Amino acid sequence: MNIQAANRSTPAEAALNEFYAAHIGDLPGDGAVLGKRDILFDDLKKAGLPTRRIEAWHYTDLKTLLRALPDAEASVVSKAISPLVEAGRVFELRQGVSHDVSAIEGVSVSSYAEALRDGSAAPELVALSNDDAIGRINGSFVRDGYVLAVADDADIEKSIEIQAGHGGGHVHTRIPARFGANSKATIIERHRNAGDTAGFISTVSDLTLGDGAEITWVIVQQQGLSDTHLAQIKVSLGKNAKLKLFFINAGGKLVRQEIHVKTAGEGSDFMLRGVNLLAGESHTDVTMTLAHDVPNTTSTETIRSVVYDRARGVFQGQIRVAPDAQKTDARMACNTLLMSDDAEFSVKPELEIFADDVQCAHGATVADIDHNHLYYLMARGIPQKPARGLLVKAFVAEVAEELEDEALTEALEGVISDWLETHG
Repeated sequence: MNIQAANRSTPAEAALNEFYAAHIGDLPGDGAVLGKRDILFDDLKKAGLPTRRIEAWHYTDLKTLLRALPDAEASVVSKAISPLVEAGRVFELRQGVSHDVSAIEGVSVSSYAEALRDGSAAPELVALSNDDAIGRINGSFVRDGYVLAVADDADIEKSIEIQAGHGGGHVHTRIPARFGANSKATIIERHRNAGDTAGFISTVSDLTLGDGAEITWVIVQQQGLSDTHLAQIKVSLGKNAKLKLFFINAGGKLVRQEIHVKTAGEGSDFMLRGVNLLAGESHTDVTMTLAHDVPNTTSTETIRSVVYDRARGVFQGQIRVAPDAQKTDARMACNTLLMSDDAEFSVKPELEIFADDVQCAHGATVADIDHNHLYYLMARGIPQKPARGLLVKAFVAEVAEELEDEALTEALEGVISDWLETHG
């Protein structure tokens, strides 16, 4: 093999180099932040974009799939997207730039760009591992976002929606959020291309839940047909903390959603529910790592996916139970409907158990619609296409009901219905 040829930059890697050289002087940050950016980007250049030879990226060869990058400039979104839940409070990110930092009672909201400028963001601009391409890309290029801090004992009744609307181009944001002891809140993180220009988007959300906090965090990804969306959410759960994390992937040409969770406090509980709606020739990868590090923690993960046309989906889920994490109860399931002979879905569940007093399980199914159920509906006068749509919606919408929030569940079912009307 010609080593020089093997290491030659792809057009996307060359475009990243050019973008960094052209824009590093314009990105916010003090000396410490700029130093961290240089380290992250230098490491990214040396490693290159990950290929299938790297185990964590085996099903998503980013070096091959990311063939080119869009132009840096795009039309700026001038108005907010309609909120997912009408009664909620909305904070906008237009083309990756924050537009409102007004506080809510019990919640402090500030601009992430300011944290970059004053250097307080520098310690978090690090890669999780040698394979952390998303962390390196985002840390190199992040321009803005929101910093949230919910006070101890605060009970935020109305949902908080962070709208990341854009019109294409490069958009790189971060959302660090800290939830005080015994706090309660619902946060909606919503990503959407409101224009027609292709976008290259990276986003990192960093959640820290204090002891006894009860938080619902919802991610709704509705990017355009040509967009690349690279996302990462990192979670640390305190003692007796509870997190309900829900996501919908309903757009994007190339999508990678990483979820990294640590149960740092005894008695903590993590619930993950996710929906992948895939069509065309899109590629969507959801990769999760969950570390049960202390005793008496619980987790459940349920992923439902529907794949049409020539789309391809991936779910990689790793649960690791540390030697001291006795009495762990962890259960993971991934269920997929393939709606086309050309559709693909790869599932890789993993359990690494180093404790002996635990209950852990995982399972996966890949199938077509149950033809007995389809016959039942058609026998009652429902035409085949609407009948198939009803079964598909019931299959994926079921997980949204577990949020136990009527307004939020109804809104998420609306997202699912709108997508199915277009693609189903």
